Amino acid sequence: MNNQSTLLDTKALATTTAVTKASSKAKVLTGDRATGQLHLGHYVGSLQQRLILQEQYEQTILVADLQGLTDNGHNPHKVSDNILNVVADYLAVGIDPTKTTICLQSAIPALSELTMYYANLVSVARLMRNPTVKSEIASKAFGQSIPTGFLTYPISQAADITAFKATLVPVGDDQLPMIEQTNEIVRKLNHIAGQQILVECQPLLSKVSRLPSCDGKNKMSKSMGNCILLDASAKQITTAVKSMYTDANHLKVEQPGQVAGNVVFTYLDAFYPDADYVAQLKAHYQQGGLGDGALKKILEECLQQLIAPIRERRAMYINDKAQLIEILKAGTEHAQAETDQVLQQVKSAFGLNLF
Repeated sequence: MNNQSTLLDTKALATTTAVTKASSKAKVLTGDRATGQLHLGHYVGSLQQRLILQEQYEQTILVADLQGLTDNGHNPHKVSDNILNVVADYLAVGIDPTKTTICLQSAIPALSELTMYYANLVSVARLMRNPTVKSEIASKAFGQSIPTGFLTYPISQAADITAFKATLVPVGDDQLPMIEQTNEIVRKLNHIAGQQILVECQPLLSKVSRLPSCDGKNKMSKSMGNCILLDASAKQITTAVKSMYTDANHLKVEQPGQVAGNVVFTYLDAFYPDADYVAQLKAHYQQGGLGDGALKKILEECLQQLIAPIRERRAMYINDKAQLIEILKAGTEHAQAETDQVLQQVKSAFGLNLF
């Protein structure tokens, strides 16, 4: 395999990334915890959107390894071993590091320092009232053993967003409380400074914020192991689609079937490129005469066509880890210069700029 002809030119990348992006563009910050490979839920929920955003905005994607540790401190290799996996997934779906800054959270000191400053502006009671935090604490069954890092990760997210002065943050609707808390911190800091140092951000919701697992019982999740990875084999895709929940009462082809709650239709809505054709399939299914097997075959062909080229590109990238590291390093160096400026402004607001 000739990686030189198929992969990105790292030397050219470093030069391009070092160039300051056009300040006239609105800034977007997004990212993923490095706790495993990305899957179709990530693709439809955020990755597709990022491909569009990188053409329109100044976009930064953060590989959030520090936030990955907030509930994996006892097993740090789950995070460290997946950093390059996430970067490979980004490149495989078409994220272009000459258009999007891809950087590593733990390698940007300003983010941790900002988190410490902001922590003094937020009470424990306010963190505990955050609906997203409450929900995730319950789902992870921490009880009274909540890691401090996990409890305070809304502050860490606020540091990430404000450090890049992002005005748009792509999130699922379950993350809206995080945006609210970030903007609270922004207003408090600006009040202390007596001027607008930080900027408030707005959420950018995706068309499909949550993709269900094949059984329809939970959302697709890395931690639950119920996901279709972006490098899933043809056989794995076939197995996953065959196992998908449809309509338990649709026992015969000629019987009318239910579309609501039918996971196959949820996936067709998310991935099939022809919405009119999907609407026809729904009408046919509801009238009777369309079997589950035929419906699943349509979805399987769709997912095979989608994933095959991603799988092929990802295999090339993951086999050149030196290049992945160089891409991440170049993006991180660019991010450091940007975030250091914000850090100095925040330190000045606290009067901590003696030298």
